[in-house]
Amino acid sequence: MYQKALATGGKIFAVAPMIDWTDTRCRFLHRQLSSHALLYTEMIVADAIIHGQRDKILGYHAAEHPVALQLGGSDPTKLSEAVKIAADYGYDEINLNVGCPSDRVQSGTFGACLMREPETVARCVASMKAVATVPVTVKCRIGVDDQEPETVLPDFIARVVEAGADAVWIHARKAWLQGLSPKENRDVPPLDYDLVYRMKRENPDVFIGINGGITDLDQAQLHLTHMDGVMLGRAAYHNTSILAEVDHRIYGEPAGEPDWLALRDNMMAYADDYVAHGGRVNHVTRHMVGLFQGMPGARRFRQILSNDATKPGAGPEVIAAAFAAINFDAASDIAV
Repeated sequence: MYQKALATGGKIFAVAPMIDWTDTRCRFLHRQLSSHALLYTEMIVADAIIHGQRDKILGYHAAEHPVALQLGGSDPTKLSEAVKIAADYGYDEINLNVGCPSDRVQSGTFGACLMREPETVARCVASMKAVATVPVTVKCRIGVDDQEPETVLPDFIARVVEAGADAVWIHARKAWLQGLSPKENRDVPPLDYDLVYRMKRENPDVFIGINGGITDLDQAQLHLTHMDGVMLGRAAYHNTSILAEVDHRIYGEPAGEPDWLALRDNMMAYADDYVAHGGRVNHVTRHMVGLFQGMPGARRFRQILSNDATKPGAGPEVIAAAFAAINFDAASDIAV
């Protein structure tokens, strides 16, 4: 995937891994909107895969491909074991999280705090790469706390690439591990896109993607004039309809209006199966609230999904009722 993109000048658009958001139900929805976007799991800790309920943790719908598994951890042996276990589930990529700033990952000595330990990250990558049958990649920050990104980031990239990393995705902010919450770390540290662009210029043979503060596809396309890949996070979740333009604008597919009623039917069938296997319909519908931003009826759509889907006995009919609130004659006016 990554080597082909580098060789052909192709670009990769991805939806970022987001804890509590990009679960399998979210990814199934996103795949209905884009056939080509690379989708990521939430970060899953290596220990959870080794000791937990593997089918529950790693299982997903076949329609989600291409889909990447993001791992958290700092023990090369445990990470390689997690990679070997995950191989049976057919993920298209394995990604190591070196960017999450939460207290939980700091206490486990992984995530963004690993920016301080590039040699550990390199050992982890080498160990994962030794057993992986798919690309192994890293998602990082430009630095943490008082580090100087101009010094830290080039060294970090060199080490992980030498260890075998197939791609590096860079969130273009520092992470402040003391004094800022994870939420604040997504907004407060300033973005430094120019530094990330420079990393690409200095590493022309390495796939480098950019993440952080990107809110629409206009910005995504601008970044792709400098970078090999672009990754959207919250924008893709809160304004989900944006993904309906990805195949055309990023991958050159013919333009066309999304088939919203087919999306409705697919999500109803998916929800019906999920409920039949013991799930709750709101576990599906909560990821759909970001659809139809700016369209007539969107507020009522959100109300139905947020309120009615949590009622006892609620089923896929909630999705039908929500879609009925939308004026699809105005579909061309969706704000993407």
